[in-house]
Amino acid sequence: MALLTLSSPHAHGRNSTSKVMMTVTLATLPGLAVMTWLFGFGTLINTVLAALVAVATEAAILKLRNRPVSFFVKDNTALLTGVLLGLALPPLAPWWITVVATMFAIIFAKQLYGGIGNNPFNPAMVGYALVLVSFPVQMTTNWAASSQMGLDGAALSLASFGDALSTIFAGGAADAFTGATPLDAYKHQIASKTAAEVLAEPVFNGWLNGGWEWVNLAFLAGGLFLIWKRIITWHIPASMLGALAVCSLVLGWDEDLYTPVSLHLLSGATMLGAFFIATDPVSASTTKLGRLIYGAGIGIFLYLIRTWGAYPDAVAFAVLLMNFAAPFIDAYTQPRTYGHKKAARGLKKPEAK
Repeated sequence: MALLTLSSPHAHGRNSTSKVMMTVTLATLPGLAVMTWLFGFGTLINTVLAALVAVATEAAILKLRNRPVSFFVKDNTALLTGVLLGLALPPLAPWWITVVATMFAIIFAKQLYGGIGNNPFNPAMVGYALVLVSFPVQMTTNWAASSQMGLDGAALSLASFGDALSTIFAGGAADAFTGATPLDAYKHQIASKTAAEVLAEPVFNGWLNGGWEWVNLAFLAGGLFLIWKRIITWHIPASMLGALAVCSLVLGWDEDLYTPVSLHLLSGATMLGAFFIATDPVSASTTKLGRLIYGAGIGIFLYLIRTWGAYPDAVAFAVLLMNFAAPFIDAYTQPRTYGHKKAARGLKKPEAK
């Protein structure tokens, strides 16, 4: 006689960690394609290099830890870390910058904490912050100029595949292919010029973002795809972009004094950060209310650092600062558990024995 076995309901899904990470990686491809089209092959080379170094480093550390190498490498988390770093780093940065950032991200920001699911900080942003603070010259002077940057509509020539390889691996001359980013140019020139004069500079070519708007729109499309596939939720991206826009409209409404809101939203790593970096499932907040607070905090820090800090783009620092706060936010935003009258929130002291 068959016995009826009662147990708690379980939700079964076809998504595995490997599939989720690969889906996120594939969602970055529109942004990578647009960056390659507008800025040359530097980003593509760096992304491939970072991905290979990330996977190789992960395998080596797992071997040293006597953990199953194939099982963990196949989860694609190291691959995604490498891809995000390759997209975030300057397109023509020296090869050793990419290698140092990637190895540090995998070894110190991920594996030393115990591997997947244990890292309190976003590994890719830890690696990026390390090289930005340690090698500021290489990280700020190797941004490739967009093909849409030029005078009187004349497009600039991009570095060929050979030129990009030579610049990255052999230290070839990069001056002919590099230039300031729109965020950097506007921030430093608006102190002595009007908005109209700044926008007349070659980096803008009469338009606000000099090609970066297409990059951000491509990452926006990839992010919306992830929301549609239910890989991420809308809470963190919406609150981050909303907070950034509100800060810019309230505090920086005068374009002759501060960077305008459209430049904040459609330049730099804004959309990459909102949909692919801030939404890291391990280091981000996990409750619905917590995600809104977490994303808003990133948006506020991003605006403050961009406007009054030393760095024109500050996604890495904004995300890492909120990584610190994520456990605290989660502790105070827990939803009410079924069967209880109110939510158990806050940090509880251990009961005395």
